[in-house]
Amino acid sequence: MKKLRIITNTIIVAILVGLTAIAIPFNNSVKTSSNPNIIRQGDTSQNKVCFMVNVYWGTEFIVEMLDIFDSYQVKTTFFVGGSWVAKNVDMAKEIYSRGHEIGNHGYNHKDHDKLSYQRNYDEIHKTHLLVSANLGVEMNLFAPPSGAYNDTTVEVATSLNYKTILWTHDTVDWRDKDTDLIYNRATKNLSNGDLILMHPTKNTVEALGSILAYTQNKGFKATTVTDVIS
Repeated sequence: MKKLRIITNTIIVAILVGLTAIAIPFNNSVKTSSNPNIIRQGDTSQNKVCFMVNVYWGTEFIVEMLDIFDSYQVKTTFFVGGSWVAKNVDMAKEIYSRGHEIGNHGYNHKDHDKLSYQRNYDEIHKTHLLVSANLGVEMNLFAPPSGAYNDTTVEVATSLNYKTILWTHDTVDWRDKDTDLIYNRATKNLSNGDLILMHPTKNTVEALGSILAYTQNKGFKATTVTDVIS
């Protein structure tokens, strides 16, 4: 059944992409852009921060992470990869049903600064169509995998009505499997408008409750990317 769902989702995306392809202007060059929609930090006048979660692999720690967010009454932003959603539609729906914001993290975890205009478009647009078809969500926030982007990436994202979201602090939890280190990176010098990057890993889950407790004790409101940058 799961395999059939993945195949069905792939077919849906292929059809939708095919229907819209004729309207896509092909451009293989990197253009200089002064687009203001590259965001590393939100509104510094308000005591809001976001612990945003990038999701591309696995599901084993997500429910526990969601439960911790629930226990602190926090809604945040999950940036989902299209290839992950295709295999884990039910989990993507669970994240959304818990009240969290859904953002676009590309389809195949490519370095977007190395992609042509067309491939940038395909990575973002395919994910948008897949999430829209399965969750009914029209996303407008794009987090480039590995933070890799160039002017073309931003131009494409903007053409699709996306803001390009980077981060203020990176926990580097995917590499450094150290609970204390993740906690320190998430909380050190925490300031208004900060966007803190994390992933659903074992050590991040272990640190998350303490991170959220620290945030609340310091008078910050942990919330979604949209809320922080508005």
